[in-house]
Amino acid sequence: MSLPRIAVDAMGGDEGVRVMISGAALARRRHEQFKFLLVGDQARIERALQAHPNMREASEILHCEDVVGGDEKPTQALRRAKTTSMGLAINAVKRGDAGAAVSAGNTGALMAMSKLALRTMPGIDRPALAALMPTLSDNDVIMLDLGANTECDARNLVQFAIMGAAYARIVTVEGAPRVRLLNIGTEETKGTDRLQDAAQMLREATGPSFSFDGFVEADKINRGDVDVVVTDGFSGNIALKAIEGSARFVTDLLKDAFRSSVRSKIGFLISRPATELLRHHLDPNNHNGAVFLGLNGVVVKSHGSANAAGVANAVAVAARLLEENLTERIAADLAELGEARLRENGTVGAEK
Repeated sequence: MSLPRIAVDAMGGDEGVRVMISGAALARRRHEQFKFLLVGDQARIERALQAHPNMREASEILHCEDVVGGDEKPTQALRRAKTTSMGLAINAVKRGDAGAAVSAGNTGALMAMSKLALRTMPGIDRPALAALMPTLSDNDVIMLDLGANTECDARNLVQFAIMGAAYARIVTVEGAPRVRLLNIGTEETKGTDRLQDAAQMLREATGPSFSFDGFVEADKINRGDVDVVVTDGFSGNIALKAIEGSARFVTDLLKDAFRSSVRSKIGFLISRPATELLRHHLDPNNHNGAVFLGLNGVVVKSHGSANAAGVANAVAVAARLLEENLTERIAADLAELGEARLRENGTVGAEK
């Protein structure tokens, strides 16, 4: 299947051009139909391409030397949206020169530029940052928002749920995803008025596109009992960092334990297949590629420290969302829920 080009901000990320090009090349070795618009310093990109001949015929370079700094404020970055590699990659999506943009650069700047250039979809007030996380079950869990919106009202949370469910039906589950709101308890009486209002709205909106299963506590996010976890960006970012930190803590603890004695080292050799499976499951590169949902276009955020495999995964996420028409799915779900609400109110099908 022929897909639109993917614009890659080759200058973003901790290691920049080398890793971004290596990741794109790895993605293309897995999927030969991928084509790219590589945005960044042409000389550096061409040097990186020398190690990846499979990218030559599939890539076009858009020269740009200006880069958004990792600690640059979004308001500052916006002033250079037309001169930076990040801004030009996003504008390529706006112009139709690319179907999606992938960047490992400054998250706040990427959100600000994407929202300004692509605008939010009709029916969506704010875009949300969504990511996949591993669980104990076969399917990953989608969590949003992870930092794009520190303060949200009930309406925002309902929109996040609709967008997250549409995303889940593409990448994790078939049928109606199980959606829950992150809360301090699972009882219906727990939580703020905002959460209570959102829960009531989601109960009324539950249909073929998703099922609302109430609340979930933070320690149950990765158990595999939920497909989409919805929260505001402030709580979501804290929960994400806590989960990532706990994963690193466990892996580091195991390393120290296996190095503590000769007997432990022998035990490590015996249990190595299991520990390798654990390491693979917890490796953030295997789940790399957060998505800005709710925009009139596909923008994927790769982690700044991602390796080539992680970047390849982010590119694959962008391609799959293009192939599965994520934006159109969200629009259809919004329309379907809107029509259902009208039917409940008796205003659809009534005689004029």
